[in-house]
Amino acid sequence: MDTNTVITNWKNGTTEFECINPNGVPTILGTSSEGEEKIASPKAIMLGSLAVCSGLDVIAILKKMRVELDDFKINTTASLTDEHPRYYDEVTVEYNFFGKDLDKEKIEKSVDLSVTRYCGVMEMFRRFSKVNIEIKYN
Repeated sequence: MDTNTVITNWKNGTTEFECINPNGVPTILGTSSEGEEKIASPKAIMLGSLAVCSGLDVIAILKKMRVELDDFKINTTASLTDEHPRYYDEVTVEYNFFGKDLDKEKIEKSVDLSVTRYCGVMEMFRRFSKVNIEIKYN
């Protein structure tokens, strides 16, 4: 079984934490006070992780299918529960594809494979949240 360890250090006197990822890359998370540098919240990072996990799959699959894109963006929108502990109970992942003569069949297949088979973060989200998928062509 593979394991990952993230080492998290509190930045004393702040509401910030530095997370050292398994590959050694640091990420700063927390909440920022007025006048402080803006930093990412842990919940926002989860949405970004969901988008990147699936996006990496989609791009790799489309490359194998020889589908070219001018651009590709993913918007993730989530609803938090009202009661504590607040968590995302519904998430919409919107895939936006840009280009001329896009092969919609191959694009939809690549998204479906990511969503149903390859993206582990998507599977984790499904354990606690309703996940909606939208595909848009521009």
